[in-house]
Amino acid sequence: MRPGHPFLLGLLLFLGQAAGDSGDLDFLASTPDSSSFLGFDSGSSFGSSTSPTFLGSKAPPSQSLSNFTGSVDDRGTCQCSVSLPDTTFPADRVERLEFTAHILSQKFEKELSKVKEYVQLISVYEKKLLNLTVRIEVMEKDTISYTELDFELIKLEVKEMEKLIVRLKESFVGSSEIVNQLEVEIRNMTLLVEKLESLDKNNVLAIRREIEALKKKLKECEASKGEGSPATPPPPSPGSCSHGGVVNVSRPAVVQLNWRGFSYKYGAWGRDYSPQHPGKGLYWVAPLNTDARLLEYYRLHNTLDDLLLYAYARQNRITYGQGSGTAVYKNNMYVNWYNTRNIAKINLTTNTVAVTKTLPGAAYNNRFSYANVAWQDIDLAVDEHGLWVIYSTEASTGNMVISKLNDTTLEVLNTWYTKQYKPSASNAFVVCGVLYATRTLNTRTEEIFYYYDTNTGKEGKLDITIHKMQENMQSINYHPFDQKLYVYNDGYLLNYDLIFLQEPQEAV
Repeated sequence: MRPGHPFLLGLLLFLGQAAGDSGDLDFLASTPDSSSFLGFDSGSSFGSSTSPTFLGSKAPPSQSLSNFTGSVDDRGTCQCSVSLPDTTFPADRVERLEFTAHILSQKFEKELSKVKEYVQLISVYEKKLLNLTVRIEVMEKDTISYTELDFELIKLEVKEMEKLIVRLKESFVGSSEIVNQLEVEIRNMTLLVEKLESLDKNNVLAIRREIEALKKKLKECEASKGEGSPATPPPPSPGSCSHGGVVNVSRPAVVQLNWRGFSYKYGAWGRDYSPQHPGKGLYWVAPLNTDARLLEYYRLHNTLDDLLLYAYARQNRITYGQGSGTAVYKNNMYVNWYNTRNIAKINLTTNTVAVTKTLPGAAYNNRFSYANVAWQDIDLAVDEHGLWVIYSTEASTGNMVISKLNDTTLEVLNTWYTKQYKPSASNAFVVCGVLYATRTLNTRTEEIFYYYDTNTGKEGKLDITIHKMQENMQSINYHPFDQKLYVYNDGYLLNYDLIFLQEPQEAV
């Protein structure tokens, strides 16, 4: 370090002040070869026990400087070293601390917002719980018991509607589809009221709403009877053929879904017909298995009310029924025997096979089944004249063949050959010896488009519309006494009223 350097002068001044020198220091310039530098003795060294001597003043011996060393080299140059305390500011550590504090602050804010949200939710749930508590207290204090309502009053209302229906039927000339449907609904309502006496109060409220809806329908029906609509001709007497054939079909009445459920879309249903007891036949439901082929289980009900309520059913099992061409006549069920052209007669009382018979020449196993309906090559039917079978043969090249059967022996009594190709029809039934064939127009409409009269041997075209609930009519069974069609419509049980021509006339 060169003598007279400003930094050295300032440093020495600082050290001198730190040593307690209270006097003014006079620094005199000297040449490099002088024996002393700024009053230091040339023989002395910094940091030695000898106190340095300043020009014009001497430092007290007790206040020697520390934390430095110094010496003069052989050329007379002063060499000194000063140890200063570590006062470097830790900026990097402060930066890391600030970053950590920022992260912690963000986490704290997030958790705080969650806490605020939970507090709000708790407040909402407290209000809901309070409202629920109040509602429960009201219910507990409510002294009204709907199960103790006067059901006789409800029954009286239903009876009044029944009387009104009777008067409406008497005032109409002929039959009315609306009135008949209302009569069925009221009868079902009576059964429901009786069942409700053992049920809870909510069902009572529901039945009251149904009663109000029925009352409204009755009022509308009564108001419409005087509007000058043309009178419908009276139907022929049950079981009689004193008419000119089918001219129209009512809209469908949905009875219910079959007892096996939605998956059982294929099958048949109807009502047993016996000329000796025409109005007392059993109701039967025969869904096929989900393969649309095997008839394994069927149920019998004494009344329609039992069928509606799934009550008092007799369920039987067989292992040989095929397809949905089933018919019931005189307490016997007639089916196509599985994988054959045979017909089986099953006694419904014992569920045993009474007779089996081969149908000569009949095609089977989907050779000439109906359109969109499989395994119904052999379709059995019942009308006022007895038991029939509708089928095709190879000789008829798939055209419909109609045979009248002896219901006891299953012998073929007579056969008629038509010009109608069976697979182009969707189904068929027989009324008073006349075959009626249907075809599909769309997913909601069928059409009776063809007839063959076995009484005259004549055939022709028709255009009678049939409305349906589902796409495919799996089977159609006619009941002579009810004069209804019983239709199995993709698992749903429907029935239709037939409307006949008033006077017999020659078929065209």
